[in-house]
Amino acid sequence: MRTTLFDDMKLRVFTTGDGSSSVYNETLGETYHSRYGAVQESRHIFIESGLKQMKSNKNIHLLEVGFGTGLNALLTLALSKEFAGIHYTALEVFPLDADVYTQLSFDLGRGEVDAEDLLRLHQSEWEIPVKFSDLFFLEKKKCALESYSGGNNEYDLVYFDAFAPDIQPRLWERAIFCSLFQWMKQGGILVTYCAKGQVRRDMQEAGFKVERLSGPVGKREMLRAVKPVIDNRK
Repeated sequence: MRTTLFDDMKLRVFTTGDGSSSVYNETLGETYHSRYGAVQESRHIFIESGLKQMKSNKNIHLLEVGFGTGLNALLTLALSKEFAGIHYTALEVFPLDADVYTQLSFDLGRGEVDAEDLLRLHQSEWEIPVKFSDLFFLEKKKCALESYSGGNNEYDLVYFDAFAPDIQPRLWERAIFCSLFQWMKQGGILVTYCAKGQVRRDMQEAGFKVERLSGPVGKREMLRAVKPVIDNRK
């Protein structure tokens, strides 16, 4: 059997700076979120810089690369009533076991979602769309991004939350961003915590308009990439 970088992972749940949980992979020496605060990081990068840039009167088709702890999905579920509908597709090759995700705690402080919703996200079936409400559908896929086939012009928003380039370099290559560019609608947005110069250049070469934004607490910058809108009236 071929072994991979993620075989026999040793995972430990810990508390971040804002009181919310994250997971530390002792094998890789990597955390799933910022030690300064998991919730504040995800809100800053994926919600404020991504989801809240979408028009509220549209059905949003969203792709997440790296379901992980489920925090990004939980934050999105909490805001789903502000949109016409959210269809959330998440790719995750190594889902957390129950003995890990049942230890997670995310106090969002708004009352829209709770610990039971987080459990539902993790325990929902894989490979089929699951209806959480009339406004939120989740489809989790045990599929590597390199093997995934998205539809052309399918996604309005991409949460790119894979492990860092030095851990999963193949997920940050220009060919990956070319595929994402093809799958995204014109005007679609991709957000990620990573701000490395090579990543930015690869996004640009794939066709994206890329901007550096201020990062969350503890991180200077992040990236937001937009697929340009083509004016066909000319």
